[in-house]
Amino acid sequence: MTNILRCYLMRQFSGDNNNNYCCDMRGMLGFLILFLLSKKPMHGQEIAEEIARRKGEKPSPGTIYPALKNLRQMGFIISDEKEGKTIVYSLTDRGKNALRTSKRRFIQTFLGVFP
Repeated sequence: MTNILRCYLMRQFSGDNNNNYCCDMRGMLGFLILFLLSKKPMHGQEIAEEIARRKGEKPSPGTIYPALKNLRQMGFIISDEKEGKTIVYSLTDRGKNALRTSKRRFIQTFLGVFP
């Protein structure tokens, strides 16, 4: 993975010995996936359906699965094959920390934007 792509997917915030990571807010897909997986482990189709329910538009497999792959490469999620070919994703401790940091970043960015 190139450094540019890595920087796009993950931001490192100083002051925590390189352990304080979060998803980049551009597009917010990674943030949303981490948020959904914080509620329960899910497979890719289930994630896409939940995004559709919340956003009104279902992301394509060509959007969801590359995002899941990248989050897995960053160590934010793990995948476990269940019932044949179904792959279930869940958060790692690093993913939980990334989500916590991303939530703080989201609040800092958008607090006061909405009346």
